Amino acid sequence: MNIIIAILIFGFIIIFHELGHFSVAKACGVRVNEFTLGLGPTIVSFGKGETKYCLKLLPFGGSCVMEGEDGESDDERAFNHKPLWQRFLIVFAGPFFNFLLAFILSLIMIGSAGYYAPTVAETTPGYPAEAAGIQAGDEITAINGYPIHFYNEISIYTFFHKKKSYNVKYKRDGKTYKTKLTPKYDKESERYLLGVRGASGRTHPGAGGTIAYSFHEIKYQIYVVLESLKELFLGHVSINDMSGPVGIVKTIGDTYNQSLADGAYYVVMNMINITILLTANLGVMNLLPFPALDGGRLLIFIIEGITRKKIPEKVEGYINAVGFVLLMILMVVIMGNDIRKLIVKS
Repeated sequence: MNIIIAILIFGFIIIFHELGHFSVAKACGVRVNEFTLGLGPTIVSFGKGETKYCLKLLPFGGSCVMEGEDGESDDERAFNHKPLWQRFLIVFAGPFFNFLLAFILSLIMIGSAGYYAPTVAETTPGYPAEAAGIQAGDEITAINGYPIHFYNEISIYTFFHKKKSYNVKYKRDGKTYKTKLTPKYDKESERYLLGVRGASGRTHPGAGGTIAYSFHEIKYQIYVVLESLKELFLGHVSINDMSGPVGIVKTIGDTYNQSLADGAYYVVMNMINITILLTANLGVMNLLPFPALDGGRLLIFIIEGITRKKIPEKVEGYINAVGFVLLMILMVVIMGNDIRKLIVKS
């Protein structure tokens, strides 16, 4: 059951991503030859109109194959014959649809379950928050200028920005206060803490607030991905700390099993939460300026727009092919690490 749920989530996210490319390509009059879910051998396929729809064996990936996308074509409806701005929009539509999906799911989750507000339920005796005069009921609104909308943003920000002190803004009875907190090391959690605990209840913001906080949710997810990539680039974390498809399937399975005891509603909400995280991740990762990713193609279009010279289709095809091979090698390495972690834990 866990694997089936993971496949459904992966498939849903990938279809939505490729639907972005597909819908904008169709709107721009580009011939779409194939719309594919998965990688590897084809299991089922059928044709409708000019497009062939395929379901492949491995549920990791997908494609929207357009005429003239990676090579020369004489078809007037080929991708490579379209104006630069249309080609840019077609490629950008994939990641954009990932963020759109994250927004729609956030509307459902926050509208139904609410969110954890950054309101202090209590302060820990002997820790800096108490010493600074922060009290139960105070709302943390910013840390070092970073706006706080959810309670977990407090721990996430301090995790990614390990500083000697933080400039904290908080509200009490409608008034804004400022203080400086120097975190204290906690032996039990092995982390430096400010000494605040959030309320266990969720806040329901109403219709307008749900829309606003859905945007905040997307911003938060994008922030976590970008900060994680920065940590990887700076060498603070290694590739062994990353999770691939196998690790994600395990996380989905563990979350599903833990939610069962609380009932179907909590299972659905937790699965939606994971889907938001994954689709936002996919959107950000696809915008990275790396060959074979959407971001790599967008970079080529930007260079083309600046230089007014179009890169030959064959050259662009070779660049994307090399990038695809490197990505597959990276996926194999990460998947190997996932399997190794499972073996070690078992």
